[in-house]
Amino acid sequence: MNKRVLALIAVSIATLIYGVTFTIAKEVMPLYIKPYAFIFLRVSGGTMVFWFAGLFIKPQKIDKEDYKKILLASFFGITLNMLAFFKGLSLTTPISASVMMVTSPIMVLIFSSILIRKGIGRQRILGVFIGLVGAVLLITHGNSSHDNGDNNNLGNFLVFLNAASYGLYLVLAKNLIAKYNPIVFVKWLYLFGLIFVIPFSYHEITEVVWQDIPRNMYWNIGFVIIFTTCVTYLFNLYGLSKLKPTTVSVFIYLQPVIATIYALIVGSDSLNLIKISATIIIFLGVYLVTKQVGKPTK
Repeated sequence: MNKRVLALIAVSIATLIYGVTFTIAKEVMPLYIKPYAFIFLRVSGGTMVFWFAGLFIKPQKIDKEDYKKILLASFFGITLNMLAFFKGLSLTTPISASVMMVTSPIMVLIFSSILIRKGIGRQRILGVFIGLVGAVLLITHGNSSHDNGDNNNLGNFLVFLNAASYGLYLVLAKNLIAKYNPIVFVKWLYLFGLIFVIPFSYHEITEVVWQDIPRNMYWNIGFVIIFTTCVTYLFNLYGLSKLKPTTVSVFIYLQPVIATIYALIVGSDSLNLIKISATIIIFLGVYLVTKQVGKPTK
């Protein structure tokens, strides 16, 4: 089996893990563990795993001026990103959350144009507008009759905030990822993220009644810490080393498909016309944003 095929398999597995995580994490929150407490478990677990992995690679010194950049990237890529996502997921549904995540490429384009003055063009401006219309539709009208009403809308907004935060993180971290070994970068990223997360999560983690949590929920918690946090990063890293970034990025569009199928199978969510319509609008916007614009080849 050649390395390209292995890379495609690795990225596919990572996408599958992300897709089922929406429902697996939702089963735990907020009934057994509140979202910020769950984030503490995830970030602290990831910090330990990545610092342990760092023992097996060649040491690399971080330039003093880059610590501030990593600190900023950590706030948006770990703290705000994860806190908004898990709090949002605890309020909304797996399908709505997974669809909202697809707006990340749109946010990357917006922040790239603001921070590094990257040109957008008319087609991409139209794509940003259409994608945001779909996001607003899902935020305001995406809840089913059996969902949580206003809480559901707040949850959709928080997941959108998570997508925006992650988009900003990708722009901020681009040069850092190219400069440092990925394990070296991510172990500092998670350590700073853990420091940021503790004040938000301390109260909720002390409220957890561990003996009341069913055994199968511990499997869910372990799945998120080990697979969603660590394995997906390593598999995507391997994919990026063998495939083009554009090839890897395409897999994000499979997440709502996997999340929807899994949620419907286990009965944790349902579809309605608004969710379907918003999904189509968002995908159209993302298509226009990510479509290559250039002179036709002869």
